[in-house]
Amino acid sequence: MRVKTAILLALAVASVAFATVGGAAPAKTIDLASKEGFGRYLVDQDGMALYYRAEDIPRSGASGCGDTCIVYWPPFHTGQIVLPMDLSSFDFGTIYREDGLAQTTYKGWPLYYYINDYNPGDVRGHGINEVWFAAGPDRMPLTSS
Repeated sequence: MRVKTAILLALAVASVAFATVGGAAPAKTIDLASKEGFGRYLVDQDGMALYYRAEDIPRSGASGCGDTCIVYWPPFHTGQIVLPMDLSSFDFGTIYREDGLAQTTYKGWPLYYYINDYNPGDVRGHGINEVWFAAGPDRMPLTSS
């Protein structure tokens, strides 16, 4: 187990070192935004809010948002995860949905956009049907590991 952890840590350090060669820091593909009265939440590289679906089962490797659902809640995916210092790469992963699309996860929860968020800073999807919520370090439901 220690060897696996050491290898993963070495790969993470090498990825950061490789990404910053050339002097310019890479653009963040996932970042944190903050809104007064709302708090911090995850956004993509363009500042668009990322959501989780409370009816999904974290760490199951699946999304419960199917064909009709993804019209309003498109899955979020980034091939390379570049984060600010206050987020951990260990909290992010990728699943492959039944429809074959890749989807990025945060703490095991699949991440989505909301189609009616038009501008960076919009969080119109938060709280819809008491199922959809903005994802973030202090926003995720407690789950057993």
